[in-house]
Amino acid sequence: MSDYPGPGGEQDAVQPPPGQPYPQSAPTQINPQINPPPWQDQQQGQQQQYGQQQQYGQQQPPGFPQAPPIPAGYGYGQPGGQPVPAGMYLDQESGLMLPQGTVLASPGRRIGAFFLAIPLVIITLGIGYVVWGLIVWGNGQTPALQVLGMRCFRPETNRVAGFWWMALREIVGRILEGILSIITELISLILMLTRPDRKTLHDLVAGTVVLHDPNKVLAQ
Repeated sequence: MSDYPGPGGEQDAVQPPPGQPYPQSAPTQINPQINPPPWQDQQQGQQQQYGQQQQYGQQQPPGFPQAPPIPAGYGYGQPGGQPVPAGMYLDQESGLMLPQGTVLASPGRRIGAFFLAIPLVIITLGIGYVVWGLIVWGNGQTPALQVLGMRCFRPETNRVAGFWWMALREIVGRILEGILSIITELISLILMLTRPDRKTLHDLVAGTVVLHDPNKVLAQ
């Protein structure tokens, strides 16, 4: 009969195996409220660690359900979180907010407008082209842009370029573009072909982009 107490405090507990020394203190019964098991602290520590990882956006541990992804275009158009105004969309190529129903005018259409202006000037005897231009500037157009269904738009204000902005574009911008004749003309062409927003020198002066507006959305 050993003095080693059993789980219930009895004195007739089974003796330890031969060669095994008696423990210095009798094992205590585990009470989850008073004396929780050591593995319980480990589980709580792991849960806290997982919670911190989820809070700071780290990868969730295996076995935990992942949060559903945010739908694309849900109120935000850029990684920076810039909201998309109603009736607008984010053009992925240029990063600009453009009116729905319009697109950036293609380089071919822009070049076509440049060469179309030459016969229009001849047909209208020059003075007619100037008067025509003064009339349509208020709509963000030139005679050639109007014929090909294009319009100048200012992304800074999300509005069509008005008369004075078009005057700045067509007078000051064209003078700047013609300072060095063919050299500055080529620079303007290269800018239009390489820039994602397809701005020429006179577009940079007035802060405009040229949009193709086949359904005349910007006229409404």
